[in-house]
Amino acid sequence: MKLSIEQIRSEFPILSQTAYGKPLVYFDNAATTQKPVCVIKALSDYYTSLNSNVHRGAHYLSIKASEAYENVRRQIQHFLHAGYAHEIVFTRGTTESINLVAATYGRKFIGVADEIIISHIEHHSNIVPWQMLCEEKGAKLKVIPVFDNGELDFEAFLNLLNERTRLLALTHVSNTLGTIVPVQKYIEAAHQCGVLVLIDGAQAAAHMKIDVQELDCDFYGFSGHKAYGPMGIGVLYGKEKWLNAMPPYQGGGEMILNVSFEKSTYNELPYKFEAGTPNVADAIALGKALEYIGELGVDQIEKREKELLDYLTQRLTEIPDIRIIGTASEKTSIVSFLIGEIHPYDAGTIIDRFGIAVRTGNHCNQPIMDRFGVPGTIRASLAFYNTTEEIDRLIEAIEKVKQMFA
Repeated sequence: MKLSIEQIRSEFPILSQTAYGKPLVYFDNAATTQKPVCVIKALSDYYTSLNSNVHRGAHYLSIKASEAYENVRRQIQHFLHAGYAHEIVFTRGTTESINLVAATYGRKFIGVADEIIISHIEHHSNIVPWQMLCEEKGAKLKVIPVFDNGELDFEAFLNLLNERTRLLALTHVSNTLGTIVPVQKYIEAAHQCGVLVLIDGAQAAAHMKIDVQELDCDFYGFSGHKAYGPMGIGVLYGKEKWLNAMPPYQGGGEMILNVSFEKSTYNELPYKFEAGTPNVADAIALGKALEYIGELGVDQIEKREKELLDYLTQRLTEIPDIRIIGTASEKTSIVSFLIGEIHPYDAGTIIDRFGIAVRTGNHCNQPIMDRFGVPGTIRASLAFYNTTEEIDRLIEAIEKVKQMFA
């Protein structure tokens, strides 16, 4: 099916507005994607016709809300190609998914002098939790180096593996460089050494097919708001074996079977990890977002975004003094760049006045900026609803920036 860009854009109300009197161009999709009408309507419909706490009531609304909530869990199971619905844990986002594993698997299975491996291109959310765990446990954090083109050094990774390695925590797609990491070969190598693997899928879930059984990862996390769903809802997939072996993340309602002042016993999967009133409305809206992605077709989304990425890269390389940071052979639709010696914040502020939303800074990835010796970058991150005409407007804005600093 060929995507109709006019039809698609009509389904995203925010794209029709103006910024500073100019049609909005939204190139900040790696930070958060915009939401189609079906997702916005799902939120409104929940609060107008279904609002009730789930799992805890015998009345009509509670039963209906519980059914809708658990249907989304099964939907996510199929979206990720997980083996069981109870391997899907609702969280607030990828950050909480990673912290959950650090606080539970890490608390139980990581000890003094054990080692955790991450990479140089990780988001802070896949660095800081492991640093905190290592400080608490007396463990060591090791880092896979990155080549100048933004690809990871697989041979260096193999040399980091040893009998003390307990976990590999690796991004699927770099939020700064757009690099698609060939995670399957990392997972296979790690498993040969008995090492568990967590994959940060925040930048992958909206752009490519995810099959956790084919990957054979032990944990996989993603955020709803980066996949056309609402903020405040996310997912952790974990293999049943490990979720059963891990202690609860938080204490409270729903995660228990029996409570006495002497001892409490914990609920079955996945509820053991879902203490308190869940974010039902946003979970249901996330289901609509994933349904929308499915209707468009992941293959078609990948194809269109690859075309946009190639066009943007080509147009940028036509401009003198443009430096693209991250030129891996396999990328998603993220381009980080600099304009000569102009500070990225100054350039981004001017670009914004042309109605074009890009992001500037270190993108929660300060180590990669230090690696490339830059204060930050300008990041244009594209989605299937963007157009080549919008890219042309960005190029015109960049030319104006250059003229202002000439």
